[in-house]
Amino acid sequence: MAKDTTKKLTSGKPMSLIIGFSLPLLVGMLFQQFYSLVDTIIVGKCLGVEALAAVGSTGAINFLIIGFCMGVCSGFAIPVAQRFGAGDYESLRKYVTNSIWLCLIFSAVMTVLVSVFCRQILQLMQTPANIIDQAYAYIFIIFLGIPVTYLYNMTSGIMRSLGDSKTPVYFLLLASGINIVLDLFFIAKLGMGVEGAGYATVISQFISGLSCLIYIEKRFSILRIQKGEWAWNSHCVNVLCRMGVPMGLQYSITAIGSVILQTAVNGLGSNAVASITAANRITMFIVCPFDALGSTMATYGGQNVGAMELKRLKEGLKAATIIGYAYSIIALVALYFFSDYLLLLFLSADEVAILADAKHFLLIQACFYFLLTMVNSFRFLIQGMGFSFFAIIAGVMEMIARSVVAFTLVPSIGFLGACFASPLAWLMADIFLVPAFFYVYKKLETKYQPKATA
Repeated sequence: MAKDTTKKLTSGKPMSLIIGFSLPLLVGMLFQQFYSLVDTIIVGKCLGVEALAAVGSTGAINFLIIGFCMGVCSGFAIPVAQRFGAGDYESLRKYVTNSIWLCLIFSAVMTVLVSVFCRQILQLMQTPANIIDQAYAYIFIIFLGIPVTYLYNMTSGIMRSLGDSKTPVYFLLLASGINIVLDLFFIAKLGMGVEGAGYATVISQFISGLSCLIYIEKRFSILRIQKGEWAWNSHCVNVLCRMGVPMGLQYSITAIGSVILQTAVNGLGSNAVASITAANRITMFIVCPFDALGSTMATYGGQNVGAMELKRLKEGLKAATIIGYAYSIIALVALYFFSDYLLLLFLSADEVAILADAKHFLLIQACFYFLLTMVNSFRFLIQGMGFSFFAIIAGVMEMIARSVVAFTLVPSIGFLGACFASPLAWLMADIFLVPAFFYVYKKLETKYQPKATA
């Protein structure tokens, strides 16, 4: 029998465990962004600025819907991580099977709803008339792939909850290569336009998700489902929904703020949209370490709460903060010196005004990455501890901040106002999350007092 690839984060030095667990996650996230990067480079260079702006204008609505899928799957993985930390493998399998049922239901309902109302949403966002048809063609295909999004995020989330952050990366490496080939084939060879980029992304993610599923079946013996464990379990469903739905809503509520902001930016014209699109493509790569750190802290928190090792939560939070602050400095310096060269991957050198605005957007955000460190470290650890509802409140804080920028700063000072949307959102979330962590830690400490003080 093949050896299991599970790993527990309940013993050992938190700093080394967090770094070791997050590095494979980082590689995987970079390759996920690579999908989007290839789409953008090929679209921008082969199809022009309007096509680039069309794809970019869908970013907020894409995050609104796909972010919910990702958040739900991350929430479903938390009870799995907690049961794994506690060594309760029978309950673990029941949570896994009921996660599958819920993902099937959620994906079916969401695919139908968002596909039907896709164009209306783009119109409500005031997508410029010269790019709305291309924007619709692209995002409609992405939304048809919602079941594929659930497949990959569910399977990779299960593996991460069991301590395996490496295996999903291998399948993403394969899928990224396929994505490049399909992008070139669909767009450059067949002349499909932005639709080709959408098809390439969905097909590539399907391959990575299916690969994860096959691997789980072959390599995780503790997930071999026993008789009766496929049954619908109301208790498991209730716990999963209490964990998953708030995390999904947190992503979506945050994205609502982004949609409102995108609507305001759309009003500035397609050049402003193109500037933010190019800058955001780089930003998505730059912030991957923060995202990897957050995902690590969710698994770390889940496993250690399951094992009732509460003192390790604060130790892990301190280690994560140090790691994030160090990277924040590196990212700022790198963008200061190299942002011009990076932006030329997406834009032509003669687009002087667009390049200048995109650079300002990147540098202003980078000055506040220390706030993003705290958002991801605190929020995901709190979620891993089992308090997913707090994610909704943090998301509301971010939504309010971005909405304020959209309704005040963007109309009054234009593009520069949009540059401060994310920093203000991170600050508002941190104001809530820092005291929230100490509150939920105290609740767990009271609950597990004999173990916590042992």
